[in-house]
Amino acid sequence: MFETAINRYLEKHGFEAARLKAVLFDMDGVLFDSMPNHASSWTRSMAQFGLHMTPEEAYLHEGRTGGSTINLLIQRQWGREATEEEWKRMYKVKSELFSQCPEAPQMPGAAELLKKVKDDGLTPVLVTGSGQLTLLDRLNHNFPGIFQRGLMVTSFDVKHGKPDPEPYLMGLQKAGIQPWEGIVVENAPLGVQAGTAARIFTIAVNTGPLPGHVLLDAGADLLFPSVKSLCDQWEEVRKAFSRESPDF
Repeated sequence: MFETAINRYLEKHGFEAARLKAVLFDMDGVLFDSMPNHASSWTRSMAQFGLHMTPEEAYLHEGRTGGSTINLLIQRQWGREATEEEWKRMYKVKSELFSQCPEAPQMPGAAELLKKVKDDGLTPVLVTGSGQLTLLDRLNHNFPGIFQRGLMVTSFDVKHGKPDPEPYLMGLQKAGIQPWEGIVVENAPLGVQAGTAARIFTIAVNTGPLPGHVLLDAGADLLFPSVKSLCDQWEEVRKAFSRESPDF
């Protein structure tokens, strides 16, 4: 099954072979079970400014920069563009509410998966739409020795957030690899779109309330029901990539 998905990916993009060197991880909803906190803080903060946003919509917008998300809401509900002062003020309130939420736990299976990736000699790369430093600082505490600061892409690094491919293209650049040398692990439709637009093999883990077909429709090459499920089958995925790699 995994070999079929890899071959389909190679054929789609015209790549001769895959040679895995790095795994590019989203953070919220993949490494931390933080999306419920994000959804709650988004709905509460936007309500303070007279904007309506459901928790489900927060999951659909997951991966966008905060400014882009606010601008979409203002375009739809107020019929105009958000000013820079507006979206910065609104996002500050959202960030403050998020910081007051209970600390998000590690996603089950995340630490074990990261260890397997590292033990396989692969480079872990973080690609997140988040700009919340409190959450970023938790990475080294929760997953010591896994991520290097120079191999992190955050909302501060890009002009265009997901679903634009820029975050993942920057992740490739920082890791010094080509698209066929990486895997993206994402949980959000916009993140999946960004990964596939960057022409990287994209694995979706469905850790939220959205139906699985939404992630497949967004372009996911493989779908797992959880991070733990991917972790449990990681050796098979890794072997499938090894079988599709040329001899060097």
